[in-house]
Amino acid sequence: MTYCVGMMLDRGLVMMSDTRTNAGVDNISMFRKMATWEEPGERVLTVMTAGNLATTQALISLLDERSKAPEDREPSIFAVPSMFQAAQLIADTLKDVISNHADEGQKADNGFNATVILAGQIKGTPPRLFLIYPQGNFIEASTDTPFFQIGETKYGKPILVRAYDPKMSFEEAIKLLLVSFDSTIKANLSVGLPLDVHTYETDSFKIGVQTRVEADNEYFQTISNGWGEALKTALDSLPNYSHDA
Repeated sequence: MTYCVGMMLDRGLVMMSDTRTNAGVDNISMFRKMATWEEPGERVLTVMTAGNLATTQALISLLDERSKAPEDREPSIFAVPSMFQAAQLIADTLKDVISNHADEGQKADNGFNATVILAGQIKGTPPRLFLIYPQGNFIEASTDTPFFQIGETKYGKPILVRAYDPKMSFEEAIKLLLVSFDSTIKANLSVGLPLDVHTYETDSFKIGVQTRVEADNEYFQTISNGWGEALKTALDSLPNYSHDA
């Protein structure tokens, strides 16, 4: 399992992903689930993946291989003219990878499935955020749905729904995401640190700040402990239930 979030802000895009993969409690390993491609001044695309590790690694490897020499390795994410077409290309590639791995063709519920978040901007268009399904279809974020989650989503979603604000700074958004990830990590052993973070500034057309939050990160520990204490304080401040009410 994994947990990844892509979020749209007025300022740009924020992406965060964990790095834990496991095949049981005694077989835990770490793999990067975020990949970024850049053509300075022209486009930046970030992909985060959740699902079968062989499928997601095959997808990223194919996209990366085709990006190195677009004229010889079509279709390339550096050749498409819009984010919509980039999403379509990745969706088609994902569907092909799943189909090639499965014994009986592509199925949404087979063991080779994967889900993808695509975020980025291509010159001439605004930043866009997509959620791509293993069936090869996808949806786009909007003002009504300004963030996407993949993987183990249920524990961290209530925090995002309650506290998200499009006017947030990158720093505020990262704080919010860390609280969401901390809640997920505490509830599910299949999600874990380190966490990869990427912020993209609208119309910069270059990779923004990329960082990795390790388990011993002092700020993360402050967020984790502070959030737990704040929840207890908030609970204590609410009136107790009364059977006579």
